[in-house]
Amino acid sequence: MKRTQLTQLSTMAVALLLIASCSSSSSSTATNAASDAPSLPNIAAATSVGDGEGALNIVVWAGYAENGSTDKAVDWVTPFEKASGCKVNVKVGNTSDEMVTLMKTGQYDGVSASGDATLRLIYSGDVAPVNTDLVPNYTTVSDFLKNQQWNSAGGKMYGIPHGWGANVLAYTDGKVAAPTSWGAVFDTNSPYKGTVTAYDSPIYIADAALYLMKTKPELKITNPYALDDAQFQAAVDLLKTQKPIIGEYWSDYTKAVQSFESGNTVIGTSWQVIVNLVNGGKKAKVNSIVPSEGSTGWSDTWMISSKAQHPNCMYKWMDHIISPSANAQVAEWFGEAPSQTASCAMTADKNFCTSYHATDAAYASQIHYWTTPTKSCLDGRGSICKDYAAWTQAWTEIKG
Repeated sequence: MKRTQLTQLSTMAVALLLIASCSSSSSSTATNAASDAPSLPNIAAATSVGDGEGALNIVVWAGYAENGSTDKAVDWVTPFEKASGCKVNVKVGNTSDEMVTLMKTGQYDGVSASGDATLRLIYSGDVAPVNTDLVPNYTTVSDFLKNQQWNSAGGKMYGIPHGWGANVLAYTDGKVAAPTSWGAVFDTNSPYKGTVTAYDSPIYIADAALYLMKTKPELKITNPYALDDAQFQAAVDLLKTQKPIIGEYWSDYTKAVQSFESGNTVIGTSWQVIVNLVNGGKKAKVNSIVPSEGSTGWSDTWMISSKAQHPNCMYKWMDHIISPSANAQVAEWFGEAPSQTASCAMTADKNFCTSYHATDAAYASQIHYWTTPTKSCLDGRGSICKDYAAWTQAWTEIKG
């Protein structure tokens, strides 16, 4: 779908630390962290929201807090500032690691964290539980995004769902025969050798594991983030055989766009917003699908710092950003499904929510959201799985 072009967005590169378990499927509800994980810090949620403190300092993915400076027609920050009296100061986080580091400084009131950062922030005590009763618009957020292991712990919500999406298989129209399976990027005899792309992060091992989960049932993989020695080695081996057909590994958002536009890439793992940006220009036409095996993906969460200097403004912001109008705007601008069900009536493109499966729980259940691999297996088999340190080491070996 052709969409307004983003001129400045950053990569969601993933760099995780071993801390706690979390779900890989939207159908999994939150539970306490695995036995290997540290205990939850004793931090209380707010009990009321008063007048705004006059300022709000937030760490965000680029494109999540637009004030009209990128495109005059794209602005949901200014209306918030006028209504709340909270002047919004934005710091763009280029990676989840950077966001975690920034939040540890205590200089920011909140963050738009992806699932690979949320548990690190929770268990380190850098964010506080959220009292969802103080966020009126939370009631109409999609139920399948609530109380998940990437935004909850110990029976408490630690954030407000913002938006979500799948890591899609993108391919250039007219140059690639329409694929239906992730096998298109793992075929060592691929006719597209040298123009295949893959996401540059250890978490990409989960994409290989997901493919094997569906195509090699004898491995008995039930969760692409919970891999024992044999399962892990199979995924690593698959990625090593894939490497010769890879033209580029991407982590820079804009470079992924440029690579499709130049023809250096014709097929590979992508995000819908990258597809939208390419199709917003005139250099290439790119299609995208969630293949038959399903997909990995993300679900982002607004979290409040445990050291927030402007907690009232942060609560007001969390309610604003999931209000029907604001959530519709950010979802269309960024290229993701809104968390707010009432947003679907307010999108400029009236087919937007249908295209992005915004309220489709069955579609969402196909997505295995980014999680932290831990020694204690996420599928309950005990402490026999590879932790993130092993994933990081293997990724270095895979790339050579």
